Amino acid sequence: MNDHGSTPALPPVVDRRTWQAQRDALLAREKAHTREGDAIAAARRRLPMVEVDATIEVIGPEGPVTILDVFEGRRQLIAYFHAWWPSRPAAEQCEGCTFFNCQVRELSYIHSRDVTYATLCKGPYEASVRYRNFLGLDMPWYSVEKTAAQLLEGRDWQVHHLVCYVRDGDRVFETYYTGGRGVEIMAPTHGLLDMTVYGRQETWEDSPEGWPQPWGDAENPEVWRTNGRPIAHWSRIRAGRSDELTP
Repeated sequence: MNDHGSTPALPPVVDRRTWQAQRDALLAREKAHTREGDAIAAARRRLPMVEVDATIEVIGPEGPVTILDVFEGRRQLIAYFHAWWPSRPAAEQCEGCTFFNCQVRELSYIHSRDVTYATLCKGPYEASVRYRNFLGLDMPWYSVEKTAAQLLEGRDWQVHHLVCYVRDGDRVFETYYTGGRGVEIMAPTHGLLDMTVYGRQETWEDSPEGWPQPWGDAENPEVWRTNGRPIAHWSRIRAGRSDELTP
């Protein structure tokens, strides 16, 4: 049942009382999961921090600025390190980073907590900001093409990362870091799909026999890309936006 055109299997049909009993049992597990998430967040707030050189430079719309400037005067900074494939066209840029970063839109609530959100792209500023504009994103965007290795000391800086910082005056400290599936917090799409009967429809998921799982199989190995492009590109292309990365 990995064919979009076939009729997928369905759950068994039961009466409302039977359904509610099973839903209530699952709700107990969901509440436990929420409480454990709260406990993990509490532990996260108690992590120590490590100092970062506040003079490390990034490139923004006005040229070189320091990582301290990226805070925009706020106390905290959430930075997403967007992967970049040098010399490749927009169609070949990172579909995962495109997927995650495209879903970070409304920043006013983050700002109300004295936090700035910014993208630190590992590509050159001019080309990568044109990619941002093609996608229609408006978060602060900087290039760390020359300094990603310093900011991500000891980590594989070529993949995507989400890093949290706090400043104390003119000093900058890293308080938290995650990568891989840890960045799923940026994508409400995943959480919403996880609530549906067919889930994300990806091959790795534990689903009943006959459930559609066309994403990630041999015919469609990419889960964030269709017809040679990151999925988010297609609506922009239809809208007539240019994806040219050079002036």
